[in-house]
Amino acid sequence: MTEEIDEIRSYLVQNGVPKKVGAVIILGSGLGSFAELIQYPVRLSYHQIPHFPATSVQGHSGELVSGEVAGEKVIAFSGRFHFYEGHTFSKTVLPVRIAKAFDADKLIISNAAGAINTGFQIGDLMVINDLIRPFHPASAESAELFRYNLYPIAEKVQEIAGEIGLSLQKGSYVYVKGPNYETKAEIRAFRVLGGDVVGMSTLPELIEASRLNVPSAAISLVTNMAAGVHKGKLDHSEVKEAAESRKEDFAKLVTELIKKL
Repeated sequence: MTEEIDEIRSYLVQNGVPKKVGAVIILGSGLGSFAELIQYPVRLSYHQIPHFPATSVQGHSGELVSGEVAGEKVIAFSGRFHFYEGHTFSKTVLPVRIAKAFDADKLIISNAAGAINTGFQIGDLMVINDLIRPFHPASAESAELFRYNLYPIAEKVQEIAGEIGLSLQKGSYVYVKGPNYETKAEIRAFRVLGGDVVGMSTLPELIEASRLNVPSAAISLVTNMAAGVHKGKLDHSEVKEAAESRKEDFAKLVTELIKKL
């Protein structure tokens, strides 16, 4: 995809995106409001950008926003591309390849996730320090790269959260392809495997970031309890409610990560 990335980079630079950025942020479901905090914004719809697919998921505006946060030049992706939307895995990691193309010092990935860990609550923020990948064809080598690169960063993220008085969970992310929610039996199995939260994104991005040597941190917002953890039907509207309740804390944490990570 080198030629495609070159064309995307050229288009973005021609439309006001700086040639180098300090941080790239991928905003998960319901977390797009962080883009409103970016100063001197350049906003480009995904429809305008060459080789960009559309995003069709609720809570994803489908917009690239470039500007400044805490004096750092940033690119934020308000919306991502999921495998379950019909995109290839190579397309789902497009923002990571763009982060590499703009020589980003750090990549901050966020997502909405369901809690497997019965000690978690809706609204918890969790830094990912490990992954379980039953449905992703990643090589053993890429998984080792992921562990080597992510573990120390996860510790640093928790340290930074503590400095601003923010409680932050730490745990393992289970990747599923979606788009359907998991069954109760699957959640029981994932808990036995050691999973703390489950989601339909992020893992391909983290593995690609490891392959490209882009330092990365990943934050999950617990927006619902997974199937069988609590009674009741899972509903996507929970994502919006949970994100709204923690948007200020999320914004504060991401801003600190941009400054200090």
